[in-house]
Amino acid sequence: MKLVVGLGNPGKKYEATRHNAGFWWVDGLARAAGATLRHEARFHGEVARIGTAAGDVWLLEPSTYMNESGRAVGALADFYKIAPQDILVAHDELDLPPGGIKLKFGGSASGNGVRSIISRLGTRDFWRLRIGIGHPRELAASEQEVVDYVLHAPRAEEQRAIEESLARADEAWPLIAAGDMQAAMLRLHTKPGSGPAPKS
Repeated sequence: MKLVVGLGNPGKKYEATRHNAGFWWVDGLARAAGATLRHEARFHGEVARIGTAAGDVWLLEPSTYMNESGRAVGALADFYKIAPQDILVAHDELDLPPGGIKLKFGGSASGNGVRSIISRLGTRDFWRLRIGIGHPRELAASEQEVVDYVLHAPRAEEQRAIEESLARADEAWPLIAAGDMQAAMLRLHTKPGSGPAPKS
């Protein structure tokens, strides 16, 4: 892994909202590494470089709004010649409950941020860390209800569940950084206390 992108919206107004779950995880990676994210105008975002056992990794939080995230990802990836398969995008996911978290490669866009990145990179073939935030209701909600939901802070019990899922991602991070994605997925997708996942 050479580039980890956290998706969210910039500014104090949005920092505690569900839509910024990707920022929360990347902030934690930077803190754990003793790094500081600093604004880089040429990359349209906040950037840091951290060391791992497998080599240096760039961290990026686009300072564009979510629907223009591809500008930042494309600028940094082009400059450092980072291939899409070496990019991980962490983002909030409506289709997973708070506390749910999934690592996957490729697939369709699940929101405007990922859609913008697909458009800019010209491929769907990059890694995604899908951080569950739940859905405003079980049945289909209107577009405005969904927007209102993601742009508000989680309830206390949801926040705790999301933080627990981010802690699991932290535990899997050394495996992700080393590119051992199968082991990372096993670590992430096995519920605590459930024992090892069955072999397929």
